[in-house]
Amino acid sequence: MASAVLPSGPQCAAAAVAAAPPGLRLRLLLLLLSAAALIPTGDGQNLFTKDVTVIEGEVATISCQVNKSDDSVIQLLNPNRQTIYFRDFRPLKDSRFQLLNFSSSELKVSLTNVSISDEGRYFCQLYTDPPQESYTTITVLVPPRNLMIDIQKDTAVEGEEIEVNCTAMASKPATTIRWFKGNKELKGKSEVEEWSDMYTVTSQLMLKVHKEDDGVPVICQVEHPAVTGNLQTQRYLEVQYKPQVHIQMTYPLQGLTREGDALELTCEAIGKPQPVMVTWVRVDDEMPQHAVLSGPNLFINNLNKTDNGTYRCEASNIVGKAHSDYMLYVYDPPTTIPPLTTTTTTTTTTTILTIIADTTATTEPAVHGLTQLPNSAEELDSEDLSDSRAGEEGAIRAVDHAVIGGVVAVVVFAMLCLLIILGRYFARHKGTYFTHEAKGADDAADADTAIINAEGGQNNSEEKKEYFI
Repeated sequence: MASAVLPSGPQCAAAAVAAAPPGLRLRLLLLLLSAAALIPTGDGQNLFTKDVTVIEGEVATISCQVNKSDDSVIQLLNPNRQTIYFRDFRPLKDSRFQLLNFSSSELKVSLTNVSISDEGRYFCQLYTDPPQESYTTITVLVPPRNLMIDIQKDTAVEGEEIEVNCTAMASKPATTIRWFKGNKELKGKSEVEEWSDMYTVTSQLMLKVHKEDDGVPVICQVEHPAVTGNLQTQRYLEVQYKPQVHIQMTYPLQGLTREGDALELTCEAIGKPQPVMVTWVRVDDEMPQHAVLSGPNLFINNLNKTDNGTYRCEASNIVGKAHSDYMLYVYDPPTTIPPLTTTTTTTTTTTILTIIADTTATTEPAVHGLTQLPNSAEELDSEDLSDSRAGEEGAIRAVDHAVIGGVVAVVVFAMLCLLIILGRYFARHKGTYFTHEAKGADDAADADTAIINAEGGQNNSEEKKEYFI
């Protein structure tokens, strides 16, 4: 926006009359003559405008405003200095211009369906002495007319670098292009071409793809002052990659392979394109004769030690091949406690229980302690051993416990027998016996008589009893 003082009022009036169509020149001249008689001085008056920015196809509003107006004449001219409005009269035959407001202090005009050709300076003139002039600049924004994204290859292979281009055509001003892969922003390289005040922007992105990028969108997003929100276009990546192989054991469920058991393995292979061939091989050896192959499944019945080794599943597609290995180790079958050991332990326990019925309560703690031995042996016999080595060790421990239990039972039995014999011996020696030293001593009146009675004996005297305790 700017203002200037015109050289003279008559020169401006003559220019306005000359620019008007022939049919309107007379009317415009009469208006100028009537206004010329009342032209005041320009002291204290101030003419001002505001610049306008508008999007192509929308409406621009031009306003000429006067401070401290004294009813001076206001007119609006286009960039070619043609009069659009003189007061409230429109000499220019362009119906897109419409009067919004006219007063002594403002002339407001609207311009509909703005195009790029309407861009430029519009002048507001105030007929004072000296005349005043101010201009407003209309800037037209043009959004991109077309947004295109192009990928060098419709289908890429993992690890390959591809070129992606995005073009925003015929915009004003030039657009800014941003790149995204999914939610991750990437950096591209842009080039700008100008043609007839319009700009075409092309951005190039070099992208190295991986198998994780398959199905991920590549987004070209445009930022422009004439665009509200996000203007974008996208393409989905299609990436081919070699198979990913995984071996799953479906039987046995516990994962421990023993002699005599069956083994079933399933090979899972995923790739793009999907692998068309899945094969099983035995590394550094031939496949067992009793092995059964059925597509991705490997089945080996009645395992034995000769089946130990590494089994490999291989899968391939047009991109490449991959494999996964399974190492098989066949363990010994589970071991149980020998029946003879169990019978001996049971017999010993029965003998001890019979003795308990005839003995005193003092022997009960030892007997109760021994009665726990058979339970431990049964628990050991029923234990599910995790592998053949653990089974052998458990069997050895079970035999050792049985032998130790038998020895302890024999020792306790011998001790009990000894106690019984001693008890019976002491019972048989319990009683009374007689001495001759005191015969007749109880009836004697004095000591001498007692001695005589003792030596001679008295048949009627009572026998002295002594008890051995």
